[in-house]
Amino acid sequence: MNPAVDQFLIDGCGRCKLAATPACKVHKWPQELHILRGLLLEAGLAEEIKWGFPTYTFNNKNIIMLAVFKDFCSLLFFDGHLLKDTASILKKPGENSQSGRRLEFKSPDEVKKQLKSIQAYIKEAIQIQKNGKESKVKTSPVFQIPEELLQKFKQDNILEKAFYALTPGRQRAYCLFFSGAKQTQTRVSRIEKFEAQIKMGKGMND
Repeated sequence: MNPAVDQFLIDGCGRCKLAATPACKVHKWPQELHILRGLLLEAGLAEEIKWGFPTYTFNNKNIIMLAVFKDFCSLLFFDGHLLKDTASILKKPGENSQSGRRLEFKSPDEVKKQLKSIQAYIKEAIQIQKNGKESKVKTSPVFQIPEELLQKFKQDNILEKAFYALTPGRQRAYCLFFSGAKQTQTRVSRIEKFEAQIKMGKGMND
């Protein structure tokens, strides 16, 4: 067990004003997070904090992220599109998501009812990595990253890593929106408005 994840369960990801307060979203899903974390650790995955959230790896490869939202908590499978999804419970994180898929939970009972499926999906995700199976996703058309965003990357390493961890489609959508403003200040304002969302691994419309 990673102490940094213990702290996450107390303070949250630390990216909004609700961090380390009773109103933080992590406190909305205590039982669900406890059960899900236990399943991930039982599967033998290494536990880290990446992009502010508990991330579980196998042979240094990102496999699953444990995330919290206002309306649900979730397990995000980085290469979820490769899973068979025999129970038909996986969802796309966003309209333009290519490889990522997630399981969403709104109560401890939902987690318990799907326990066997969750364990099977985790096991399958690990096996996919062991087999060295690679994602085959469509590449998005080339797009230019606006200078204002590049300047932000120099100031904020977390933002840079989070942006490049997004799917190409999400990156493209952000860049087109940021670049669509004629004035530099407007572009900067747009970037600042979506900084937290990018760091959460979300697209513009997620």
